[in-house]
Parts: sequence; C-alpha cells; structure tokens
Amino acid sequence: MIKQSASPVAELVANLKKLPGVGEKTATRFAYHLLSMKRDDVLAMADAIRRISEDIKMCPLCFNFTFTEPCDICNSPARNNSTICVVERPADLNTIEKTGIFKGRYHVLHGVINLLNNVGPEDIKVAELLQRLKKESATEVIVALSPTTEGEATALYLQKIIKPMGVKITRLASGIPMGSVLEYVDPYTLARAMENRIEI
Repeated sequence: MIKQSASPVAELVANLKKLPGVGEKTATRFAYHLLSMKRDDVLAMADAIRRISEDIKMCPLCFNFTFTEPCDICNSPARNNSTICVVERPADLNTIEKTGIFKGRYHVLHGVINLLNNVGPEDIKVAELLQRLKKESATEVIVALSPTTEGEATALYLQKIIKPMGVKITRLASGIPMGSVLEYVDPYTLARAMENRIEI
C-alpha cells in the first residue's frame, strides 16, 4: 500500500504548530490566512524566514542574534565596557534596549538552569560569561532574568560563581512581579527596575 503524503495545508499546519503558544486551531487559522494573502506577500514572508535561517548568526561575544560579527552593540565604541547585563534570551535583550536606559554590554545565556528538565549551567552560556569576565574589564554584572523559579535559581548560581572574582553583581529591583516573563514587562517598569537595581 502506497502511503499518501500530507497535503500542503496539513504540512503547513504541522510546521506552524512548532511555534510557541500555537495549537491546532491557531495553526489552521494561520494557514488559511496565508492562503488568502497575495502571492507576493507570502513569498516575502517565506524569504524573511529563509534569511533568518541562512543569514542570522550568533554574536561570538554576547551570543545575541546578529547579521554581523560581532553584533552592533558589541562593536559600538559608545557602549560602556564596565557593565555586562546578563539575560536569558535575545528577546529579553531587545526588551531592555527599548527602554533606552542601559548603555553597557550584554551576555545572552540562551536558557536558565532547570534541573527538572536536565538543564544545568553547562547547557547554557555560563562558561562563556566567566571567560568574558576574565578577559574584559567589567566591574559589574547585572542579572536581568525573569523572576521565575528557574530565573531565581540561575541568579543565585551566578552570584555564587561571580562574587569570588571580585566583580560586583546586581539584579533588577523589585517592581517586576514574581513569576512574570521579562519580555512582556512594560518598558517603564523595566526602566525603573534597571535604575534601582540592587547588589546581590
């Protein structure tokens, strides 16, 4: 018996479901919306997705997504080398940049410690952060992680390994609700938390 391949719509739905927060219904709605769009718009979207896969790389210094190596932030002489802001994901970096208040450099961990899911310090960019602190002239590390259980565990771990290096370690001030995700915090609250960060 010859196995029939999935229809293009079913294949598209299956791929859209891989996006976070997108289930069967939403993926199906997206798929039929794409079918109703102008061909040029669909091709432009497909090209943008292709470019993400082919042209975007990871900055070798801060591990943000970038078209250039190093990224524009790491390459900017206007940025303050003495302060490194540690975030979980590139989306968090983007959220902080929108506040316009932070003028230092970043380090993207690409995850947080989550022992229940077998994610330890060796699975995220902690070793790379330590290497940067040994090579660069940073005097302060700002831990800007979401105040979730995993974010708190990661913050405590970073405090434990960075403080003995003689580097000041601070975190965002209160005002960001416990359990919230940094990406969704409004810029005003985030800016105040950055201004009023506390040493840990």
